[in-house]
This record gives sequence, C-alpha cells and structure tokens, in this order.
Amino acid sequence: MGRVVYADRAIIGGTGVYDAALLTDAKEHEISTPYGSVTCTVGTYEGQSIAFMPRHGKGHSVAPHQVNYRANLYALRDIGVKNILSTAAVGSLRLALAPGALVIVDQFLDFTKGRPSTFFEGDRPVGHVDMTDPYCRRLREHLAATALAQGIHVSHGGTYVCAEGPRFETPAEIRMFAQLGGDVVGMTSVPEVVLAKELGLCYATIAMVTNLCAGLSGRPLTHQEVVTEMAQNVHRIRSLFFAAFVTLGQSAGSACDCASAAGIMGT
Repeated sequence: MGRVVYADRAIIGGTGVYDAALLTDAKEHEISTPYGSVTCTVGTYEGQSIAFMPRHGKGHSVAPHQVNYRANLYALRDIGVKNILSTAAVGSLRLALAPGALVIVDQFLDFTKGRPSTFFEGDRPVGHVDMTDPYCRRLREHLAATALAQGIHVSHGGTYVCAEGPRFETPAEIRMFAQLGGDVVGMTSVPEVVLAKELGLCYATIAMVTNLCAGLSGRPLTHQEVVTEMAQNVHRIRSLFFAAFVTLGQSAGSACDCASAAGIMGT
C-alpha cells in the first residue's frame, strides 16, 4: 500500500512554535507507528511538500520528558521525510548569547535520565550509531548560508546541553554545564537528534535563546518568559526555515553521511 500522505521535508516545532503557519493546503494527518500514533500537518510552500509536527502537542500539552520522540521521528520517516529542521527554546550559559540570539547547534551533552532513546532494542539488531556529526553538517551549512542571505544573524556552532526537565536547572548545574563546554541548555534535543541519526535522516536545530540560565539572570526563571520571548522572535525562525527548504539542493554545500550513520531501518 502506498503512502496516504507524503512530505520530503519537515519542521519540528518546539516551545512557542505550535502551528504550521505559511503552509498552504495544510491538512492534519494521524500516522500510526509501532511506538504509537502521532499527528502532523502536511501542506505546501512554493511547490515543496512540508510536514509540521508540534513536539509538545497542541497547546503545549506534553512535557519534554514525556514526548514520544520515537513515534514522532518514525512517523516522519514513514511519510518520506529525509530532511528535518527543528526549533528549540533554550537558556544561555554564555552572557554573549543574550535572549533573542539564534544558535545553529553542532554538538550536544546528554544529561537526560529515563527516556526511551533508541530504536535498537527488542528484536532489532544491536546498532552503534556514529555521532561524530550529530546535527547534519549539510543542513547546518545551508542554514547558515540562508541566514546570511536573509540578513538574519545566527551563531554557527554551539553545544546544546540537554537536561531531563521539566524543572529548570540549579545554578550549580549551570556552572558545571558551562565548565564542560556547553553553550545553551534545553530539554528536548536528546533523544530526538539521536533517533533521527538512527533512521538515517538529516536533522538540524536552531536554538533560540529565551533567557539567561539560573545564576546568570539574577532573578527566578518562568516558563512564561520563555514563551513570550519565542513569540516575539518566532517569525525569524519561520522565515529562515522556509527559505532554507525552498533552496535546499540548489546550493553547492558539503555532503553528509547521515543516511549511512547507522543504516536506514526497515519497517
């Protein structure tokens, strides 16, 4: 049986990015996977078929440690997606990365604890995925070039520290993360980036700094300030993502090894 819906490109929207704005003929689809059913919206933009998936569900109803990352990634792969751009609201570990800054992250430090984090379990063969380039180099370079052409300032490169959540971090944890080389802190990039790599998908993340981390800001942190900062700046991410998707494949950027990092899993 052929696919009911098809998209080659997808956006995973994090905190503050809940709708498929800019897509035309957008329709919501429920997709069944071995890990559960998920809902995504598929539409078109300048001839490109693009899927949009809100990571936290409608109205931010799913906490970061409870997101069904495996179902989300499996569903996108199942409808034909090969290229994924994701958003992430993050706190900054560096005073130089002030609220509003955009960071194309290229590495991560994993401090999650109890999340299902791999497809290689049960009756599947053991797999050891290469994470030398966790966030697709080709997509990262294309995003950076597109941002330059659009006049959008981005920091190209940065280490994302993924905490378990849903609580914010302590000042002591923040000092540790900074000493370990982290640049921004969030709660969602792992295992999402790992699962994308296991499926052979090209995946990149734009992290939006919404606040300085605990101990740097001089005041308590709230989820509302994260949502407010994202709402004020989400138009820049949308503009960048859609422009990047339209020109993807036209620029002479570097190749990537995402498709062969672990071998694309069959259904």
